[in-house]
This record gives sequence, structure tokens and C-alpha cells, in this order.
Amino acid sequence: MRVIAGSAKGTRLGPVPRGVRPVSDRVREGLFSSLGDAVESARVLDVFAGTGALGIEALSRGAAHARFVDRGSASIRAIRENLRRTRLEDRATITHGEALATLMDDDNSSGPGYDLVLADPPYEHPLESVSATLAALAGGRLRSGGTCVLTRPTRSSTPVIPLHWGVSRRLEYGDTAVLILREA
Repeated sequence: MRVIAGSAKGTRLGPVPRGVRPVSDRVREGLFSSLGDAVESARVLDVFAGTGALGIEALSRGAAHARFVDRGSASIRAIRENLRRTRLEDRATITHGEALATLMDDDNSSGPGYDLVLADPPYEHPLESVSATLAALAGGRLRSGGTCVLTRPTRSSTPVIPLHWGVSRRLEYGDTAVLILREA
């Protein structure tokens, strides 16, 4: 895996921890091409961060800050190493914890919410939990006018999308579906 574009373009990311399914270079390239200017100067939240590849790609492309959330100790170590390799650690914070619990505990006192949320839950993650995570994001964690990106297996059911959100774009790459969600 490598960073596709921006200030860290071409930087090779570290080894993928056991049990982590990172978003491929091809999927990241298509996703970020679809997002366009939504990344520039954005406050980014990368939940179910794994290796941090999505959030790091956003930082490399000009995001102002990224917060990485993952429950796995090996993932937290990988994120730290990848931020070090890309020299982007000064614009990042890392939270070791469950995505939904972190969102529920986050009082969002650090600002008006996130401009861009990148959610790449494990394929086997319960659909109800994915839906609950989206609901928590809709409850003020995602700034009005912001964008939420959700990856799912192409053969899975779609989670319950918050009432005032809509799928603005659906991309498919092999077994990965990428939903770009925005306020309807």
C-alpha cells in the first residue's frame, strides 16, 4: 500500500496488522477522485481506521486535521507508524477505542463537527452497529453539509442511513462498495 496523491504521494505504508482489511490503492484512488475539493482543509474523522490509509490519504491531499479511531492495539501501532512514515503526525490525533462508544462519549467540544467522515468497518461488523454509528454521526458529529464515506461488501445489506442523508454516489470495486453519503 502507498499514498496515492498529495504531499506524501508514493510513500509506502507499513505492514498491515493481522485481521485488518485495508482499502486498496485502486479503491482509495477512485474514492478521493470522487470527493474532489471536499478534502481540502477538512476536519476528518477516520473510524474503524485499521492502518489509517484513508485518513492519511486525506491529510496528504490537504485535510487540515484527521482523528483516527480504532479498537485494535496493532492498528493503533500501524497508524502511528504510517503517520511517522508520511510525516503527517502533527495534523493527527489517535483514539484507541470502539467507534460507536467513542462517538457517544465525544462531546464534540473541539469544534463544530467533522467535514469528512471515513468509515471502513470490518465486513463482518454487525449491520446494526454500523447503522448505530451512522446515527451517532448524524447526531451532530458530521457538520451540516459534510460528507460521510462508508465502505461495505458489495453483497451485504445497506445499513440504515439517517433520515436526512442520501447516497450521492455508489462506487464498486470488486467486493468493495463505497457509499458517499450527504445531507439530502
